Amino acid sequence: METKRINYTITFLSDWHAGSGLSSGADADAVVIKDKNNLPYLPGKTIKGLLKDVFEDFREVQPNLIDSGFVKKYFGEYNEKGKISDAGSLFFANAELNENEKNEITEQMSSFLYRNLASTRIDEKGVAEKHSLRTMQVSIPLVLEGYIDGVIDTDIVKFEKALNCIRHLGVNRNRGLGRCKFEIKAN
Repeated sequence: METKRINYTITFLSDWHAGSGLSSGADADAVVIKDKNNLPYLPGKTIKGLLKDVFEDFREVQPNLIDSGFVKKYFGEYNEKGKISDAGSLFFANAELNENEKNEITEQMSSFLYRNLASTRIDEKGVAEKHSLRTMQVSIPLVLEGYIDGVIDTDIVKFEKALNCIRHLGVNRNRGLGRCKFEIKAN
């Protein structure tokens, strides 16, 4: 069976945060993941996890359309008993700014792609709790490009539908961050 590459764009409609797991001291408690040129990107494994979740949801609702073999083949599985992990047959590239934008954005300009959001915990009396102030760095809305390689030709439509189901991604997506739209680019 012939496999294809699915090229896509992610258009962010709101600020978003894909965490690096790091902080920047007093500036921010959580920093966005960045490449060596200080530009934001989404790791391929993030897209893989989101897409696998969508297919698992599809499988629960329509088991005749998506079965466990489909998910296992493409996304792999973890064998808890044997502690063995199978990666699956797909390759997920990182989603990044397009090459023209990456080449045009200088190191000094890259800092304008981020801002900090502060939040604090409020108690039942409406007063901020002590030591609860948190600052998170977010990326501004922008467009990233990525691809998925290894999709069997007959399953392309299923992947397109699944990508269109992803409407939010990253941290605090249930609080308004990471609103996005996936679009498939013609090959």
